[in-house]
Amino acid sequence: MMTWSWSRSMRAGPVGGERGAVTVLAIALLGVLLLLTAAFGVVEAMMSDHRRAQAAADLAALAGAQAIQDAGDGCAAAAKIAGANGASLEECQVQGEDVVVIARVTGPRWLGAHGDLLAQARAGPGTAS
Repeated sequence: MMTWSWSRSMRAGPVGGERGAVTVLAIALLGVLLLLTAAFGVVEAMMSDHRRAQAAADLAALAGAQAIQDAGDGCAAAAKIAGANGASLEECQVQGEDVVVIARVTGPRWLGAHGDLLAQARAGPGTAS
């Protein structure tokens, strides 16, 4: 009958110089995961702020077009509504009965991203068909 004899070098488990290598690898992977999470957070914040800029531009253009229909100042009404929606009115043009606006919203300031977000909208009376 054969007997098995395990020597110190044949044992399963970490060998002297490799002890703790998995810990270093796990910490490195957690760092990468944290960096990716922060990057996705910036992307989500930029998308959210762009939607906010577009909503502010849409509402400002509608308010401006309504003010023109009521014989008022379309750009003043657009600026008021844009400000109420957390945006600044960068540009406003009255083209006949249409109002074209560009609204700016401050973007996120994380991880070096510092671009403000712009959105454009046009509003006016529809055409009869």
